[in-house]
Amino acid sequence: MSGFGKILIANRGEIACRVIRTARALGYRTVAVYSDADRDMPHVAQADQAVPIGPSPAADSYLAMEKIIAAARRAGADAVHPGYGFLSENAGFAAACAAAGITFIGPPVEAIRIMGNKAAAKRRMIAAGVPCVPGYDGAEQSDTALVKAATAIGFPIMVKAAAGGGGKGMRLVAEPAALDEALRAARSEAQKAFGSDELILEQAIVEPRHVEIQIFADCHGHVIHLGERDCSIQRRHQKVIEEGPSPAMTATLRVAMGAAAVTAAKTVDYVGAGTVEFLLAPDGRFYFLEMNTRLQIEHAVTELVTGVDLVEWQIRVAAGEALPLRQEGVVFTGHAIEARLYAEDAQGDFLPQAGRVLAWEPPSRPGVRIDDGIAAGVAISPYYDPLLAKIIAHGATREEARRRLVVALTETVVLGVTTNRRFLIDCLSHSAFAAGDISTGFIERHFPRAVRARAAPDPRLMALAAALIVERGRAPSGGALSHWRSSGPASVPLRLRCGDTQTALELTGEKDGRYRVAWGGESCAVALLAQDGTRLRFLADGLAETAHVAWEGDALHLSRDGDTAIFADVLLAPRGGAEGTVGAVALAPMTGTIAAVRVKPGDAVRKGQCLLVLEAMKMEHEIVAPRDGTVAAVLVSPGEQVATRKPLVELAPLG
Repeated sequence: MSGFGKILIANRGEIACRVIRTARALGYRTVAVYSDADRDMPHVAQADQAVPIGPSPAADSYLAMEKIIAAARRAGADAVHPGYGFLSENAGFAAACAAAGITFIGPPVEAIRIMGNKAAAKRRMIAAGVPCVPGYDGAEQSDTALVKAATAIGFPIMVKAAAGGGGKGMRLVAEPAALDEALRAARSEAQKAFGSDELILEQAIVEPRHVEIQIFADCHGHVIHLGERDCSIQRRHQKVIEEGPSPAMTATLRVAMGAAAVTAAKTVDYVGAGTVEFLLAPDGRFYFLEMNTRLQIEHAVTELVTGVDLVEWQIRVAAGEALPLRQEGVVFTGHAIEARLYAEDAQGDFLPQAGRVLAWEPPSRPGVRIDDGIAAGVAISPYYDPLLAKIIAHGATREEARRRLVVALTETVVLGVTTNRRFLIDCLSHSAFAAGDISTGFIERHFPRAVRARAAPDPRLMALAAALIVERGRAPSGGALSHWRSSGPASVPLRLRCGDTQTALELTGEKDGRYRVAWGGESCAVALLAQDGTRLRFLADGLAETAHVAWEGDALHLSRDGDTAIFADVLLAPRGGAEGTVGAVALAPMTGTIAAVRVKPGDAVRKGQCLLVLEAMKMEHEIVAPRDGTVAAVLVSPGEQVATRKPLVELAPLG
């Protein structure tokens, strides 16, 4: 290969790591770029060199093309791989690279420009004979013109941003009365996301499959397709689970859709990797949706069923090489399914989540591939897409791939930030998915918000949390419950908060080293067996299992068997409400005797002020105020014996 020797990856996260891996394998030097928020991200360390490009907001860093070009010049990179998102489909950026003498590892500028506008692309496809959804893509954009066009098309209709993708500027309109607001909202969203408020209208195909064809072209006139991916499992018009081949695909349909995709690519003189997306209606007819002039997030699905490294092909084609295969040489083997692990609240409205990763341990199993760009300790910022990793399973059959992916997700450990892991497991485990009965309406039908609503904490996980919280605060003498009364073992009160749920529990030490955790008429015997890093082996009601544990202050993050939860004992914290408006309770950190009480009801105290003195292990320990407040009640007396976590002093807010 010739033409360039050092590749700058104009992206971040898992796709930057993915491109670096292949580029290095091919003998290229690599350059990463990073914003202020990303200075500690893995892609920065994995590249041979890295260049800071500015503040955390994408507009000031990853979308600032002049900064990317300057970074390439500074590092001596003579090629740029844009990944996906950000500037990957920006014709102006591709042109700027060419003007700077830098090879853009992507399609020609004109192909990006044509396919980047849905209206222009659709007109070009209609002229080429590619089947398209009936609709309106005219230049007249007034409300009057769009309402008239919608009436002619018939409801339901889809309102779409002409310049966009990823579900932005898109609205499904079921009836005429909702059209005005949908047009307003779509225009506003489109303008903010893409700098253009141009809209198109399309007839809504009811519950279609979203099937895309991976195409590849070189600069020697060769264009082939590499089969399809079914991307029907979506929320907010964005993909969550992808697979290949499609459960609905037949040999005849693949030939027809593949031919249409190749025609679409040839029509715009395409070069490089691209994806032609189609809607596949229940009656078997398919319609052109759009063309993505870049590598797709879900490209690993195609790589696993074809054995092709698509990033390698991108680099080779950009260097002037011909495609190594012709259409007849493409062979499909087995089935692959990908799940996107997002930092988002699937129990709510799939809203993105931020936080610090306390633990990240991807699974290691035969037939499972992990594409990630995170590590323990890194911060998941609110500035970028919340995709953390992609977990992809391959098997001889669809069912084997599905089983492998479910187990892989169950074994995935990610603590510190809320993710959609449990939701992915539930989707993949649903009988309809197992049967291949999927469409773009899958989540709405099988997992509406009421179904996704946060359930009560798993009882075994809650019992384990209680044991861990008490164990963490145990006395040096050998256990939180080392003190025994003549009448039997001491009991420890807890009130665990998990999400919006609070549960009152009582934990009792048993003579065989186990804890008995009781709540609401239920109980569970728990023993902590051994811990190695985040991995904890424990026994609950006679069943030995593994959980993963991480602490964030007083908050306990726990993961077990696909479930993840965060627990905190509210007896140790403010009782709810905003800082400065609620009270708190000081608890005994260990078993002991009250040696002295330093305050009385009505006293104003400051955070850190001594409330009383506890004698234990032949030492006196000052029990201090956990926050500013007024003493509401003193719950113990001098000389009194107290057990671990016994409430001692209750504080009310100052004033």
